[in-house]
Amino acid sequence: MTTATTGTGTARGSVGTSHTRVEGRDKVTGAARYAGEVPFADLAHGWLVLSTVARGRIRSMETGTVLGMPGVLTVLHHQNAPRVDIDHVGVLGVRPDPTAALFQHDRVPHMGWPVALVVAETSEQARAAAEALVVHYDERPHDVAFPAAHPDGYPADGFMPAVTEKGDLESELAASAVVVDAQYTTPEEHHSMMEPHAATAHWDGGRLDVIDSNQGSTWVADELVKMFSLDPSSVRVRSEHVGGGFGSKGLRAHQVAAVMAATVLQRPVRVVLTRRQMFSLAGYRSPTTQRIRLGADTDGRLRALEHSSLSLTSTVHEFIEPSAGVARVMYDADAHHTANRLVRLDVPTPTFMRAPGEAPGSFALEAALDELAERCGVDPIELRARNEPERGPVSGLPFSGRNLMACFREGARRFGWADRDPRPGLCREGRWLLGTGTAAASFPSGAAPSTATATAEADGTFTVRIAASDIGTGARTALTLVAADALGAAPDRVRVHIGDSDFGPAMIAGGSMGTRSWAWAVTAAAGELRERLALGAGIPPEGITVRSDTSAAVQALAQKERHSFGAQFAEVAVDVTTGEVRIRRMLGIFAAGRIVNPLTARSQLVGGMTWGISMALHEEAVRDRASGGHVGADLAGYHVATHADVPLIEADWIDDPDPEDPVGIKGIGEIGIVGAAAAIANAVWHATGVRHRSLPIRPDRVLRADAEAPHA
Repeated sequence: MTTATTGTGTARGSVGTSHTRVEGRDKVTGAARYAGEVPFADLAHGWLVLSTVARGRIRSMETGTVLGMPGVLTVLHHQNAPRVDIDHVGVLGVRPDPTAALFQHDRVPHMGWPVALVVAETSEQARAAAEALVVHYDERPHDVAFPAAHPDGYPADGFMPAVTEKGDLESELAASAVVVDAQYTTPEEHHSMMEPHAATAHWDGGRLDVIDSNQGSTWVADELVKMFSLDPSSVRVRSEHVGGGFGSKGLRAHQVAAVMAATVLQRPVRVVLTRRQMFSLAGYRSPTTQRIRLGADTDGRLRALEHSSLSLTSTVHEFIEPSAGVARVMYDADAHHTANRLVRLDVPTPTFMRAPGEAPGSFALEAALDELAERCGVDPIELRARNEPERGPVSGLPFSGRNLMACFREGARRFGWADRDPRPGLCREGRWLLGTGTAAASFPSGAAPSTATATAEADGTFTVRIAASDIGTGARTALTLVAADALGAAPDRVRVHIGDSDFGPAMIAGGSMGTRSWAWAVTAAAGELRERLALGAGIPPEGITVRSDTSAAVQALAQKERHSFGAQFAEVAVDVTTGEVRIRRMLGIFAAGRIVNPLTARSQLVGGMTWGISMALHEEAVRDRASGGHVGADLAGYHVATHADVPLIEADWIDDPDPEDPVGIKGIGEIGIVGAAAAIANAVWHATGVRHRSLPIRPDRVLRADAEAPHA
C-alpha cells in the first residue's frame, strides 16, 4: 500500500497558471470520441422526418412503401410511438419543451415539427426512406411575422420578473434636459456549434444507457426518467466530449427519438441531427424589438431609464429572451422601468443562447448610452462613471464586487482612448472611414449545488468524478488544476472524469455557473480527502473515497448582486463605396473572478468577442412568411464570422477574486459576447456619423442609412 503525500512533485499553485488541455492530445489525434462516433454492435440508425407545413394536422402517412425499402426496421409516428409524460418540472425549474415529447398527437405547430422517425440498418438507408415518406396534412393559416402585427405582446416572467417599476417615469422624462427615445432590433440567431446534436440509446441489462452530446448529463437523465416513467437508477446518460453547446444542448427531440426506437426494437439506435434540422429542432435566440428611453441632466446623470423588450415564442411552449434584465443591473435612475414581453407565433421554441438576454439587451442599452453621451457632450466612459450605482438599481442589494470602472480605466489606457477625437466622421484612410467605440458588459455570477467524489488511489494518484460537462470551455482541465491545489498534488497526478450521470447531481454547463459550481464541489471533496490522508492511514487497494455535496453551502450564501463585469473596445473601418464594415481591432478587459486557467480562459473571452463581431455584422436568420420556414437554413445561407472577418482581438482581466467562493471564481463563459456588438455599433457611428439601431449592420443598411442621413 502507498500513502499519498504532499511532498516532492506537488504543485500548490496550479490554479492561475496556464495549462494545456488534459484531453488535447486525444482530440487532435481523433482518440476522443463524440456522441455520434462511439461504436456499438448491431447499431441501427434513426432519421427524423420534419413537417413541411407551418400549421395544421397530419391527415395520413404513407408508411407502407417506406417499410418495404432496403434496411428499414420501423417507422415511428403519432399512431404507434410510446407514450411519454411532459407534465413535470425539470431540474432547471421549468417544464420541458413539448417538442421533445415526440409523436404524441397529430398537431403541427410549426414548420420543421417532428412527425416521424425512420429507423434502418444504416444511416444512408434511414435517410433515403425518411425522404421518401409521404405525409399528407390538413394545412391551416399560420403567422410567423415578428413584430409587425404584435406591437405589445404580453409580460412574461421567465427566470426573472417580467416588469419592474420604480419612480414616476413620465415625470422624470419631462423634467430631463436630454432625452434619448429609440428602438433597437436584433434578428433571430442560431447556435451553429461544430458538433451537431447526437444521441445513441440502448438497453443494457434492463438499464437505459444513452451516449449523448449535452450540457448536463444529470439534467438529461432526469428528464428521460420523468418522461418515460422510469426508475432513476435505471437511466444512465454519458456525455464525455461535446463539440460546443452555447445553451441548446439540453433535452431535445433526438434523445427521445433514440430512446423510443431503442425501446421498440430492443437494439442500440443512434439519431443525429443534420445542420438543417438543427435550425428547427435545436432552439435559437429570439429576435427582439427593444425600446430605450433615457432622460438625463445636462451632465449626463440619469433621471429616467426605461428598457422594454419584446421577443417571440412558440405556441406550444413559453420561453422568453429577457433582454431588459441587463438594465436592472447596470445603471440607476430616479425612475427606473423595465419590461420583458412575449408574442406567440407559429415558430419553433427559442432557447438559451450564449448570454441569453444580456447579449441583445446590452446592444440596445449600451448603444443608447452612447447616444446619450453624444447629446450631452460627455465622454462615453465618463458618462458611465457618472451613473455607477452603489447598490442594485432594482433589487437594492449590495454588489458582491463591482469593478466595472477599473475595467474601463485599464481598457482605455491600453486602447489609446485618450487620443480619440469624439467628433464622428473625421478620420479617413482613402475610401475607409475609421471610428472607435466602447460598451460595458455584465453577466450574473452564480453557483448551484453540485456533488463530487475524490479518491486517493493506492498508486499515489487521485481520481475525481463529477457530472460536469466540458462543451469546449476547458472545464476538465480547470477542474484538474482546482483538484490539484486542493489535494496539494501536481496536476499530472490527478485524473478528472466528467459527463456521467452516475456520478451524481451537478450543475449544467450554463449560465457561466459550471466551473464555479463544480470547482466548489471538487474543492470540498478534495479538501476533506486531504485531511483524512493527513492522519497517516494507509490506502487500501480500492482507494479512499470522499463525497461532497455543496447544497447547504450554496444555499447559505447571502443575497447580493453577483456579477462579472467588463469593458469592450472596438475600432472599425467603413468602406464609403460598398458599405462594408471591417473590424480592425478589439480589446476586452474583464473583472470575472479568479482565472483558473489563463490559457483556456482567454480563448473563452476571445471566442465571445468573436461572436460579438458575428452578431454585429453577419448573423441573421430570416423566415419566409409564406411558408413559415427559414430562408437558407444552413451555414451557406446563415452567415457567421470567419477568419477573414476576425482581426486582432485582445482579452485580458484585472484581479477580481470573489471572496465568498472557495476558489475565487465568478464565471467567464458568456460575458465575452456581452457589449461587443454595441461597441462595434458605436464605433460605426463614430466612423460615419450615422446610427445603426438594427443588427446586423449589413453593407446595404450602411449605404441606405448614409443616403438617408441629414448630411447626405
